[in-house]
Amino acid sequence: MKNNKQVSCYYCGKILDSPKLIAQKKFFCQNCYSSYQNISSTKSTNFNRHELLSRNRVHIDDPLAMTNLKKIINNQLEQIYNPLKQKLAVICIGTDRSTGDSLGPLTGSKLSNFKLNNSIRVFGTLNSPIHATNLNNKLESINQKYPDSFIIAIDAGLGKSNSVGSICVNEGPLKPGSGVDKKLPKVGNMHITGLVNVSGYMEYFVLQSTRLSLVVKMAKIISYSLVQGIRKVYQQIK
Repeated sequence: MKNNKQVSCYYCGKILDSPKLIAQKKFFCQNCYSSYQNISSTKSTNFNRHELLSRNRVHIDDPLAMTNLKKIINNQLEQIYNPLKQKLAVICIGTDRSTGDSLGPLTGSKLSNFKLNNSIRVFGTLNSPIHATNLNNKLESINQKYPDSFIIAIDAGLGKSNSVGSICVNEGPLKPGSGVDKKLPKVGNMHITGLVNVSGYMEYFVLQSTRLSLVVKMAKIISYSLVQGIRKVYQQIK
């Protein structure tokens, strides 16, 4: 017997005559399927090291990415962080249920493997992620237990195609969820963002279809550089 059940596009909702089936038994129309293929094949682009450094950024394909990111982080901390008066908290935001959005918890788990100063605390790991659902409660708990901490926030972000693979360090709070139009509380005195994929279309789907190899490489660079940058700050006050 012929199955007359209608199938609609997972993203745009259009009724499909000739659906394209992709991962997890989700159907897409031709236009959305083409976008999926373009997003999935996105690769890191060529980078201009000097231009990136002038904007406090590095690229994961740069052989000097760890060295330069450590210097950027250290310079930022020297300007706005007082280790004699403030304890340090690193809040890694994201979820392990989405490849692109797993940058935060992946980085948090890697940071937890380092021997850090007792005054440095890491929140948000693969085992205990901090994401949109629990962010408010987690922040409230952290602020109550560790008031007046200097907070470094880490999260994944979306950007232009020629920025994919960049890691950005900025003073001031992170605005989590802005790439997917979520209104969440601002986090941190300083933040590190890894641009994992392109923005502007199908953001949730973009994050889900991000290459794991890019995110793992980015988490490794961020965690190592951050630890080295922090250690240098503490060495300077001894």
